[in-house]
Amino acid sequence: MASRLLRGAGALAAQALRARGPNASAAMRSMASRGGIPTDEEQATGLEREIMMAARKGLDPYNVLPPKAASGTKEDPNLVPSITDKRIVGCICEEDNSAVIWFWLHKGETQRCPNCGTHYKLVPHQLAH
Repeated sequence: MASRLLRGAGALAAQALRARGPNASAAMRSMASRGGIPTDEEQATGLEREIMMAARKGLDPYNVLPPKAASGTKEDPNLVPSITDKRIVGCICEEDNSAVIWFWLHKGETQRCPNCGTHYKLVPHQLAH
């Protein structure tokens, strides 16, 4: 029974190919605008697409990119964005250190890391939506 169905489907496909002729082009549907594999921009949807479009404009609406490092002095502290009045911060005091020093950063004046003395300041941040 199954072999008859497959033979019938194969015969119909062969008949359609013969009717189209040797010079007819195949109707192909492509996901990409230029054919082939779509790029990340063409395939992205939702939040991923919104982040990609903002990054193209030089924005970072959801803080997914690494922060710009400052010198960490009292005059030029590392700015930490937050939507609340406090945020927990982790400081890796030395480049080859495997321990992270965690401390609470509160809105207002700059605060120092209790271990290395690097200064941090909490700045208000509004979400994109």
